[in-house]
Amino acid sequence: MTRPWGEITKIVGLVLAKYLVPVIDHLDLEANPRASRTGPVTAAIQDSIETDPATFPFKTKGVLLAASQYERLERNRVKITPSNPSIEGILDGGHNTLAIGLYILQNAMEYTGGIFPKGPKTWRDFKTLWQQHRGEVETYLAALKKDPDHGALHFYVPVELLVPRNPNDLACVESFKGELLEICAARNNNVQLQVSDKANQLGYFDVLKELMDARNPAVSSRIAWKTNDGGDIKAQDIVALAWIPLGLMTSVKDQNGRTMEPVPPQSIYKNKGVCLKQFEKLMSSSSVTTESGEGYKHVLNNREVTSAFQIAVELPVLYDYIYERFPACYNAAGGLYGRITAVKTLNEKRKDKRTPFGGKKVETLNPEGFIMPLVYGMQALMENKVTHGQHEIVWRQPPMAFLQNHLEEIVAYYSGIFSMCDYDPQKIGKNHQSYAQALSGFKMALAGIL
Repeated sequence: MTRPWGEITKIVGLVLAKYLVPVIDHLDLEANPRASRTGPVTAAIQDSIETDPATFPFKTKGVLLAASQYERLERNRVKITPSNPSIEGILDGGHNTLAIGLYILQNAMEYTGGIFPKGPKTWRDFKTLWQQHRGEVETYLAALKKDPDHGALHFYVPVELLVPRNPNDLACVESFKGELLEICAARNNNVQLQVSDKANQLGYFDVLKELMDARNPAVSSRIAWKTNDGGDIKAQDIVALAWIPLGLMTSVKDQNGRTMEPVPPQSIYKNKGVCLKQFEKLMSSSSVTTESGEGYKHVLNNREVTSAFQIAVELPVLYDYIYERFPACYNAAGGLYGRITAVKTLNEKRKDKRTPFGGKKVETLNPEGFIMPLVYGMQALMENKVTHGQHEIVWRQPPMAFLQNHLEEIVAYYSGIFSMCDYDPQKIGKNHQSYAQALSGFKMALAGIL
């Protein structure tokens, strides 16, 4: 069935499960604001397929696809050619596709005598398995041709396909692409679309990703830029750190023409959601990003923001260095770090002790509230300077060498805030004075006063 609405045409129908194989072969979840992972949802889908395949298509929303180029074939078939996988492809139904893909793969591997691996799987894990065992899937499908009524894959999946009303009209196609993000957001309203997922789809993280991949690949591989992406470091943790150099920017006006306020220092610890929302506002400013010409994606065109990102991707390594050295520096200043209740409790609970970003083994874990003000203090080592007529944020001097030479005296100066806050990491992390104290310590060390 086909229905046109404005510049969009929707084609709906039921598809036999085996015909989802080429969809899985050629499409990914790049266009979906969230990645998918196995869990109760995928288990329930597979149980429904197994126990009552006849009614399965009436119990599920199925899969929503989008493609800017398509061709109608004989027997009510449609050939799609997504031109931009980052905005076209599987818009909704990622969990359905994952559950069905795993179901097909498990049946194929068991049919050919293989052993299907146990344990939870993300979409990325599944696609790796799929590619590794694609030959078994092909063997299984060939066997099914001899037995077309074989029950395992003889069930239907509801599929909706969104295409431009006129694929030969460039304006129509561009209008179609521009609507896809809002369609994604609306279709994912059963679980509210997170700010980070939307920012990722708009391309606001792209330069951060590229810089992190190039300069800090070990950390980059652990970042979940969108929900269920498999990483154990949240995108908002990186965005919060980015506000340290971004706080030195010249004024930027948001979409409504209002001058944006910088993120308060303590928000990088206590309210990373605020950091993320302000980041989205910043990146949506026309003076920071512009539309790429490919649907809703934006590209960064602001040298000042780019330079802040170049510094931001170095901060996880510097954070880990401060994290590892802090207990010894605190003790060197006359403190008894291990006797602080919050430190003792944290280290008794967790046996696997590692730095937050690089995962290096350490002897002592630190509450984040103790560390974040010091990380913010490194803003003293940054400056906004004009180079060739453009503002850019740069280091005053190499930060790691500075920390190696001065961290101990800075910690001695900064730790004076601890007794004022009852040695409570929450109070320290949320107290504006903690950040002012740390920043002052760095400035004094920079000036040679400490």
